[in-house]
Amino acid sequence: MRIIVLGAGRVGAAMARDLAADEAFDVTVADRDPNRLEWLESSFGIRGERFDASVSSTVGRAIADADLVISAVPGFLGHRTLATILEAGKSVVDIAFFPEDPFTLDELAKRMQATAIVDCGVAPGLSNLLVGYAVGDLDRADRVEIYVGGLPADPQPPYEYRAVFSPIDVIEEYTRPARFIHEGRLVTKPALTDIEQLDFPVVGRLEAFITDGLRTLMQTIDCPQMIEKTLRYPGHAEKMQLLRETGFFSEAPIEIDGREIRPIDVSTALLFPLWQLREGEEDITVLRVIVEGEKDGDRLCRTFDLVDRLNRPSGVTSMARTTGYMATVAARFLASGGVPESGIFAPEMLAGIPGAVDFILSGLRQRGIAIEETVS
Repeated sequence: MRIIVLGAGRVGAAMARDLAADEAFDVTVADRDPNRLEWLESSFGIRGERFDASVSSTVGRAIADADLVISAVPGFLGHRTLATILEAGKSVVDIAFFPEDPFTLDELAKRMQATAIVDCGVAPGLSNLLVGYAVGDLDRADRVEIYVGGLPADPQPPYEYRAVFSPIDVIEEYTRPARFIHEGRLVTKPALTDIEQLDFPVVGRLEAFITDGLRTLMQTIDCPQMIEKTLRYPGHAEKMQLLRETGFFSEAPIEIDGREIRPIDVSTALLFPLWQLREGEEDITVLRVIVEGEKDGDRLCRTFDLVDRLNRPSGVTSMARTTGYMATVAARFLASGGVPESGIFAPEMLAGIPGAVDFILSGLRQRGIAIEETVS
């Protein structure tokens, strides 16, 4: 099977390497950065192709011969890229995490007899799968809480953070209003608010604040209390709030000495080098999913915990592992014919397909990503 991975960043490269290790797949990776493509070809023998995700025609050319597409383009290009892929009649696993509603493309996918598994990373992605699995086992779901963060193992001031995925998507998390479900109603608040502190194994105390991470769960899961929070080391949210409220993340141009500049362009130029994961530094991914409800008249609470670290032998970061391998295992399930219908599938919808949860969790365990479940 011919698979093309659109995007050769940290996560895209990890996915290409994982898929290329499987003799059943002929893998190509497409990116605009020739250095990334050359590294993948010289180091791992993975064929590369230049393309620009901002131009639909080049996306169409890149995927023309593919049997299956993995989309790892930046979020602001994700929806348009997915539409182009589906218009070509190609099935796809997508981790672009774009802000638009993916279900608006469901009719197109069905008409073209293509299947798209969207938001297929760690959170959203693995978290959604676990929510769908746990809620499906209940008579009634009352509470869903998701906590997730990608963190440096050795936090350094002033931000005690490293961007273990696209930094521009990190800032998008901090500026996009956060939606959650409270008492059965949709509530919207500024991101970085409702801060609480929690203790986790290995990493210790972290702060959690709301972000717009529930996404498709708000449409697919019937539960009166649902929220997703991002995890950082204590104090990070306050610093980001200060930058946001002062206007450093604004996209509206301002005039300085007769020249117009966007504050976000200056901020990213200053922040991104500070947030870059240094050579030899380790990252940690922390995920906790809590689902509470009623089953056979009894109260039931299921908690799923994941703490994952950079894999030193391969050099693949934890965030690339947990995000990328969720997608590659889901791609294997899709390639095997495990998804019987065309259309748009969120990961929580996979939980309703016989064998899907066992297939995906087993595939993750084989790659050293193990979920610990507690039932009370």
